[in-house]
Amino acid sequence: MKILYLDCFSGISGDMCLGALIDAGADEKRLRKDLLKLPLYDWDMRIEKKNSRGITGTKVDIAVREDHQPHRNFSDIEGILKDCSLPDKARDIALRIFERLAGAEGKVHGLPAGRVHFHEVGGVDSIVDIVGTSLALYYLEVDRVICSPVPPGRGTVNCRHGVLPVPAPATAELLKGIPLARLNVEGELVTPTGAAIAATVAQDFGPLPEMKVEALGYGFGSKDFGIPNFLRVFIGESTAGVNSYNTEAVMVMETNIDDMNPEFLGHIMDRLFACGALDAFISPAYMKKNRPGYLLTVLCPPPLKDTVLKVLFEETSTLGVRWRQEQKSMLGRRVGEVDTPYGTVRVKYALSGDGKVLRAAPEYEDCKSIAREKGVPLREIYEAALLKSKEGGY
Repeated sequence: MKILYLDCFSGISGDMCLGALIDAGADEKRLRKDLLKLPLYDWDMRIEKKNSRGITGTKVDIAVREDHQPHRNFSDIEGILKDCSLPDKARDIALRIFERLAGAEGKVHGLPAGRVHFHEVGGVDSIVDIVGTSLALYYLEVDRVICSPVPPGRGTVNCRHGVLPVPAPATAELLKGIPLARLNVEGELVTPTGAAIAATVAQDFGPLPEMKVEALGYGFGSKDFGIPNFLRVFIGESTAGVNSYNTEAVMVMETNIDDMNPEFLGHIMDRLFACGALDAFISPAYMKKNRPGYLLTVLCPPPLKDTVLKVLFEETSTLGVRWRQEQKSMLGRRVGEVDTPYGTVRVKYALSGDGKVLRAAPEYEDCKSIAREKGVPLREIYEAALLKSKEGGY
């Protein structure tokens, strides 16, 4: 498994991230060629080696004629990305980063994400930083991204909305659920673009993992804070062995309920999954005074803790929710299709660390749909799909 570790020693920004990935080996010529597919004009990208306080790395500068730059919202940027022939995986990463930015800006300004006008992060330089970073991640074929705790800095920053505290409100919103580090430096060490990249692409946050390092990269920022201002990245293979599992942090949230109409539980589950919960389940419980009740348990990514809390407090009768962060180890997963005598069925494969298929499971919804359409027992379709998956190499 190829791991990318973001070492945010002095923060993170879009240009620092792009520079570090180029410095670590992302193909510069391929990057320039793909970025020229964007329907953006009057800009140029300069990539050069830089030495700061004895450390050599890469500095990326995007030069833009600001008088030609329109205000853009998320729909505008979505259109830009969907109308050009970027690799699908890189486009998806970039769209998720911008979607997270729009959600944070909307939360801060009290607007739906689709109505938010990007200012600083809607400019050509930020678009190129985000799309360039997404392309570089795609070129480097990274399987997993882990990020260090992030030092936001302190003091104030000047922006379109005036003088704001560090971290700026949108940046602070993006950093929810991310561990912060203390660095006694005056200034904005984490930009909204940098925070959005880290919050979107990193599956976990913490110390440098066990890995065999194959490449290092240093991406320099533009400001001088009196310390080396760079983002360092480590790229390498996990040393846990070929049978290692994917491990990531997960938030476990639970609450006991004994005074609510149980008919509401189905609606609550729907809302939890709609807001991004990984899993949710209900267990019977006997409460105080021997009253029957329920234990509602929700698993979600750590950054979604507050979102899930909001749903639980709005939709249930609970007065309190317990939560804790745990580690979850998972098998790799792959989805394929098999042709059966009844129709095509998707099959989910569970993979070991070295890519070996351990087991397969036909997609229930596909089997159910075909069973209803053909008037055939669901069990027969399921078994036919499982047999075909075994014939194909499982």
